[in-house]
Amino acid sequence: MLPKKFIPYSRQTIDAGDIKAVIKVLRSDYLTQGPTISAFEKKVATYCNVKHAVAFSSGTAALHGACFAAKIGVGDEVITTPITFAASANCILYVGGTPVFADIKKEYPLIDPQEIKKRITKNTRAIIPVDYSGMPADYDEINALARKHNLIVIADAAHSLGATYEGKKVGALADMTVLSFHPVKSITTGEGGMVVTNHKNFYERLLLLRNQGITRDKKKLVNKTQGDWFYEMQELGFNYRLTDIQAALGLSQLEKIDKLIAARRNIIHKYDEAFKYLSKIKALDVPNNRTSAWHLYPIQIKAQDKNRKHIFNKFHQIKIKVQVHYIPIHLHPYYQKKFGYKTGDYPNSEKFYREELSLPVFPKITKYEMQSVISATKKFLS
Repeated sequence: MLPKKFIPYSRQTIDAGDIKAVIKVLRSDYLTQGPTISAFEKKVATYCNVKHAVAFSSGTAALHGACFAAKIGVGDEVITTPITFAASANCILYVGGTPVFADIKKEYPLIDPQEIKKRITKNTRAIIPVDYSGMPADYDEINALARKHNLIVIADAAHSLGATYEGKKVGALADMTVLSFHPVKSITTGEGGMVVTNHKNFYERLLLLRNQGITRDKKKLVNKTQGDWFYEMQELGFNYRLTDIQAALGLSQLEKIDKLIAARRNIIHKYDEAFKYLSKIKALDVPNNRTSAWHLYPIQIKAQDKNRKHIFNKFHQIKIKVQVHYIPIHLHPYYQKKFGYKTGDYPNSEKFYREELSLPVFPKITKYEMQSVISATKKFLS
């Protein structure tokens, strides 16, 4: 069964309601810095059961904002995982800090709390766990370590909006939680991100960074004698603002998030059933104390099969665009040159990378497309 057109590993799901919401803003008085942004922030905060939310122009900008809010700077170390997109570590460098990697667990691709523990020093300031594929990290253990050593936990939940851990929604599991609204994520604003938190001090610093370090809050002004037109730049900030156009799309998408994630879980169930007797692959096993938003469906090709590149190419030749997530950050030339990392430093992460392949998962995948993926996987890996 061959696909009739390219099947991406993921793609956005946009309907008539989303388009209508965007058109409404396009016809309004505000395309940016208007009321739709705060409405979106409030809705996401409510969904995540937290007090505050600050929208950013991208998930990467939101990660930068979280590190800035935490006052990470030169001399500070922040522990994160090698199995993630580069932004999870780059954001530490943006504020002058030093990324320190802790390996993942053998049983699943989440940062290992025991490895975190080994890397905590007097210079450690924060931990950035990453919710891989939509599955939340081990927050009970991570938060316990953070409390013991007076560290800040910044959850990189770019994959996991809509997931739960011990019955709590992602967003309420860390000091700050970073979300992404890229087209392949749970919901989309095109590009976009957000930081959610229960801490007012973090919230106020996030607002500063997003808008050039500028405030108009009269209570915070140094010079309080000027008129209503007055504002002050109090930090070196950036233009990381989301537009009202994007926020309108996000609001519309958020109304459907439970249906979108349910559709993803239905796909995963069908894949799991189809592949349960394939001995050459290992699907991701989510622990019972959490649920996944299933941003990705990663499989591991067993170690004795040294032909992942060949299999990857075979999928692409028949128009199924599988992907690999991720090249471990410590293997990138920049990190090797700057910090001296080398192959072998994080064996669990490197093994996972050698074996991982992400199969297509998105809510609007058709039955024919899904069957094409299943048939090809069985053919190539049976």
